[in-house]
Amino acid sequence: MAWSTRSRVSSFLGSEVGVMGSLFHWDTCWRTVPFSVPTNSSSAVSSRTRPWPKFMNWARMDSCYAAASFKEKQSENKDTDVRNMAEAGGEHALFGLMKQRFLSFKNHKYMKELEHFQALSKAQYPKFMVIACADSRVCPSNILGFQPGEAFMIRNIANLVPLMKNGPSECNAALEFAVTTLEVENILVIGHSSCAGIENLMKIQEDVESSFINKWVTNGNVAKLRTKAATAHLSFAQQCRFCEKESINQSLLNMLSYPWIEDKVRSGLLSLHGGYYNFSSCTFEKWTLDFNGCTVNEESSSYAIKEQEFWS
Repeated sequence: MAWSTRSRVSSFLGSEVGVMGSLFHWDTCWRTVPFSVPTNSSSAVSSRTRPWPKFMNWARMDSCYAAASFKEKQSENKDTDVRNMAEAGGEHALFGLMKQRFLSFKNHKYMKELEHFQALSKAQYPKFMVIACADSRVCPSNILGFQPGEAFMIRNIANLVPLMKNGPSECNAALEFAVTTLEVENILVIGHSSCAGIENLMKIQEDVESSFINKWVTNGNVAKLRTKAATAHLSFAQQCRFCEKESINQSLLNMLSYPWIEDKVRSGLLSLHGGYYNFSSCTFEKWTLDFNGCTVNEESSSYAIKEQEFWS
């Protein structure tokens, strides 16, 4: 195919691109979590070779952020008109808006990158698996600019990853497919501010009758206990903010309970990352689990992180 002759572009989060600056910045709660930062770190490069669909050049600004042309302004105004109709016209108008958005995608994205989408119709080779919250305000593709074919995604309440011993779930089924079949090289767990799932976890009392939601969020119980121990002097809202990040690290640690994940992390073929999106400030924190600094056993577990970045 024509795209096979093009050079591969590095992962959009890689240091080669340098689109987003790095700044170490952690809030008061987050700094209380002990972690180690190695001075020398390296990541093994997979020897796998695979077809590489045409992705966007992350080193240049996407055209949607450039100054809109007259035609784009017309399209934007039309979309606004349809949205206003949807607000006034109920369900039928909402699907009318959806139709307009689909046709806009087809005409302005699909047809312009036809070769890329035809390649994707035959196979997918994502470099990332993303585990994000089901919250309607957290759209990884919108926030981080993932393009079709770049990230295999799953979303659940509070972006939790259960331990392997807890049995099958939609989350670990997706993990197995992404790691063993698609052979992703990065797993990114994205949490966010004002997470209702974490707030529910922090409120649950042991003697309360369980709902589906309560049963699910208890996968974050270890993070809750760590939060309570470290933040007893803080307000409930501050404790929730702390737990939103602590639960991300617990999910990263829980992944090591899956042998086929631990083996790939140990060999350098897979990296586990955490991310935290703040709604009010529109900032994003990214870090990587330091496998060599982690301890996982039946009695206790601990983690270390590295490569922290703050994007604002």
